[in-house]
Amino acid sequence: MYSYADRLRAVELYIRLGKRLKATIRQLGYPRKNALKGWYREYVENRDLRVQAVARAPKFSEAQKQAALEHYRTHDRCISSTMRALGYPGRGTLTAWVREVFPEARSSMVGRSWRRGYSDELRQAGVIGLCNGDESAQQLADRLGVSRPTLYSWKDQLLGHEASSSMKRRKTNAKVPEREELERRLEALQRDVRQLQLKHDLLKKANELLKKAWASICRS
Repeated sequence: MYSYADRLRAVELYIRLGKRLKATIRQLGYPRKNALKGWYREYVENRDLRVQAVARAPKFSEAQKQAALEHYRTHDRCISSTMRALGYPGRGTLTAWVREVFPEARSSMVGRSWRRGYSDELRQAGVIGLCNGDESAQQLADRLGVSRPTLYSWKDQLLGHEASSSMKRRKTNAKVPEREELERRLEALQRDVRQLQLKHDLLKKANELLKKAWASICRS
């Protein structure tokens, strides 16, 4: 059941977007089409919404909800695979559950490469950690709660194959500090430079993806 604020936010966005159902639901991640239509009709008739929505029995039990969230958490946080594996619920319902329990998830982001629901900060940390090589890819994946293929996919998406290969060569050719303090300081400075360059590349690529996503929203 959605709160008064959630329903009012959906209706106001629906009006701002020119009463486009798909665009509104895609941006918010909720509700279903019929629910949004009903909220809008109520808003037009009464110039407001009921503070307390009419209660109805939940379609799914709490046990089903927890099972779906656990599958989502332990299977690469993928909404589509969870729906296929369990056969329930709908995308809107599961998205709402995920947003409630995992507030860091951004499953309402548009754009194919960003649809999994990971935050920008988590992606950047994964790519930087993968390129720095301070720990193995599997250790990094376990620490971040994702899979190894997801880490490499992030790196390719945000840096591209050419940039990733270039960073790998720089890492291979870097001196390994042994005894002299000067070499240790030089290695630390080189690592800082690589991290700054990585962050710059990540932000630039993320900005490009967001522009494409916004253009897609405007066309829909």
